Amino acid sequence: MGRIEATIFASASPVPREVLTSLVGQGASVDMLVEDIQAELTSRPYELVPFGGGWLFRTRTRFADAIKAAADPGDRTTGFTEMEMAVLCAVAYHQPITRDGLKDIFGKEVNRDLIARLRYLKLIANGPKAPRPGAPHSFVTTDDFLVMFDLQSLRDLPELEISTT
Repeated sequence: MGRIEATIFASASPVPREVLTSLVGQGASVDMLVEDIQAELTSRPYELVPFGGGWLFRTRTRFADAIKAAADPGDRTTGFTEMEMAVLCAVAYHQPITRDGLKDIFGKEVNRDLIARLRYLKLIANGPKAPRPGAPHSFVTTDDFLVMFDLQSLRDLPELEISTT
């Protein structure tokens, strides 16, 4: 149990089941060990949660205001421009999607620097090549995207409300 907890604690991204299984061996139940850890953490300000096929420690939401009040963001800018958020949403809902697909959605070319920033932040990555002449790259969201937006999978994305006007 300690190996699992220490490994997840030290990781900034979700730790996959395969990694945890390799730590404890095939004979041990990773699910049971994770449940035991979760039970021990019920009174703690953090919890062990499933994310993107693995597990991750997260602070409980009821402590968010205290953390925000105490955190010193320094010079970091973690906010997104409206266009960056729109492109993230387009990729999340329409993946895999090419730059041409994004152009169809927005009615204009999406800036390569914007795509590069989202890739640098590891929120999107190259997906499969499109089966078209030139085989352009497509884009997909990443596990970091899921973690940033507190999603366990893409199935947790909110339903789109489509306007008919």
